[in-house]
Amino acid sequence: MIKIAIQKSGRLNEGSLDLLKNCGVNLNNGKDQLKALSTNFPIEVFFLRNSDIPNYLRDGIVDLAIIGENLLIEKDLKLPILEKLDFAKCRVSIAVPREFKYKKISDLNGIKIATSYPNTIKSFLEKKNINASLHIINGSVEIAPNIGLADAICDLVSSGSTLFKNNLKEIIKINSSEAVLVKSLTASKSKVDIINKLRFRIRSVLKAKKSRYILLNAPNSKIKSISKILPVLKSPTVLPLAKDGWSSLHSVINADKFWEVIDRLKEEGAEDILVCPIEKMVL
Repeated sequence: MIKIAIQKSGRLNEGSLDLLKNCGVNLNNGKDQLKALSTNFPIEVFFLRNSDIPNYLRDGIVDLAIIGENLLIEKDLKLPILEKLDFAKCRVSIAVPREFKYKKISDLNGIKIATSYPNTIKSFLEKKNINASLHIINGSVEIAPNIGLADAICDLVSSGSTLFKNNLKEIIKINSSEAVLVKSLTASKSKVDIINKLRFRIRSVLKAKKSRYILLNAPNSKIKSISKILPVLKSPTVLPLAKDGWSSLHSVINADKFWEVIDRLKEEGAEDILVCPIEKMVL
């Protein structure tokens, strides 16, 4: 049995539960339970406050955790990242009121910065030789300049809509973050096989998320050139059509290069192109 910690609530909770579900992990968790057992995989899930997860990892109470990279940086946790999970993407940034006349980083000298990430911003300011004071608060950091608590903020930013609503503008990105799967340094070797099975499922889910299944028709004379455009699998599946001299090709393409690939396929003579999402990919 392996133990994994995820956020009890917050921006990582839903994404973590969706990931486990897509990995085929069924949880027997009722409302407001702090831990739950899977009914079909040797895993126990702990639902914890975000700030408590590092302590559970450090003390070896849990073997794994899904947390934001920003927390690893803020708490200076030297823990191995097993997988980057491609959700909860954001950045830790400095923002100031829109009327703040910012031109260069030295303009931050002498100001007060409100933040929930004091270690992150302190390290950044020291590297840049900036002398600014910090006002440490938890939650609703973006309101600080509007009520006179600070001249600027350092906080998580995703879409930027919260900054806009509070008359703030982003001026410096300190680092990027996303959800990651990390392992405790005390996780026993006897659990390696189960951890690797979970990682295999996660990679299959993430690969499918970034890929699309493609089916197309093409003249037989074009099969070789079209196959070179479809490199995700070892080779496309080729099936003869009822129409003489034509075949159907089945393969996978990268979602982030979708239109580029489609344009090239059409140039090579592909027709009747169908593209579908993929639920899982086991390679």
